[in-house]
Amino acid sequence: MRFISGIQPSGNITLGNYLGAVKNFVKLQDDPRFTDMLVFVADLHAITVPQEKLELRKNIKQLVALYLACGLDPEKCHIFIQSEVPHHAELGWCLQCNTYIGELERMTQYKDKKERQVAGVSSGLLTYPALMAADILLYDCDCVPVGVDQKQHLELTRDIAARFNNKYGETFKIPEPFIPEAGAKIMSLADPLKKMSKSDPNPKGYIALLDDINVAKKKIKSAVTDSDATIRYDLENKPGISNLLTIYSCCTGTSLKDTEAKFKDSSYALFKEAVADAVAAELEPIQKRYNEIINSKLIDEVLDNGRDYAIYLANKKLNKVYNKIGLGRKR
Repeated sequence: MRFISGIQPSGNITLGNYLGAVKNFVKLQDDPRFTDMLVFVADLHAITVPQEKLELRKNIKQLVALYLACGLDPEKCHIFIQSEVPHHAELGWCLQCNTYIGELERMTQYKDKKERQVAGVSSGLLTYPALMAADILLYDCDCVPVGVDQKQHLELTRDIAARFNNKYGETFKIPEPFIPEAGAKIMSLADPLKKMSKSDPNPKGYIALLDDINVAKKKIKSAVTDSDATIRYDLENKPGISNLLTIYSCCTGTSLKDTEAKFKDSSYALFKEAVADAVAAELEPIQKRYNEIINSKLIDEVLDNGRDYAIYLANKKLNKVYNKIGLGRKR
């Protein structure tokens, strides 16, 4: 089976991105069920909101270095930059022309971002789900690792693919969602009812993978919890404690049930200390490897190989799409 996923290069990725996505990618690259893996930097998606050129370039390079530092192996997966494979944008337009305005306006992330962005909302913020569909359908992916909050986008991708197949004949494989059992959604440390996000205006709400270790530990220790002194997994009544239990479980590889049992008689202070230590133990080797990679030739080598492989696959699919629609001369 083949799967694909990407992360936007809009700043240092968070502990939530890592535990909910990248760490699982590292596991999946050794899973015999998956024979092909593509992981990309979603830089075209990043420009739906204003970006500073030099900062964007820095973030792209940083994200690739973090992919590698977290354990993605270029011998087992193909890493590339989305904009270096122009087929994404070309197929995105074709799919946009087969997507309805009402479908795009119903996207939860669009509505949330529109509310936060007071003025100058770009049309790309509305239409980017069609580009996201192209990211997936271009490669005949069997499944897509998604967080719970991204299921809506994959459902739209499936609808677009089915509509295109019905209209033009069998063209796209209909992808299935792949949602990890644990760590699929890590919440904000400052507001455990919201997803941990690098765009959070409160820096105490998220831990970036390149945060100073002591800063990261302090953020865990100051995480919002509740006045009930018991430690148990209860998303409805104890979202803060449940979030910390999930973080500890993901960092240590301990099941949530065993993690809950381990700390059931602990104080909040001791529990947070243990979670902080687990996060520090997870971040330290990543940061060490990142510092070794960031200025090396490895990044360009990996990206060149990933781009060439992605173009090889994408070219075949885009030619098929153009022929089905009737664009250009017959290929």
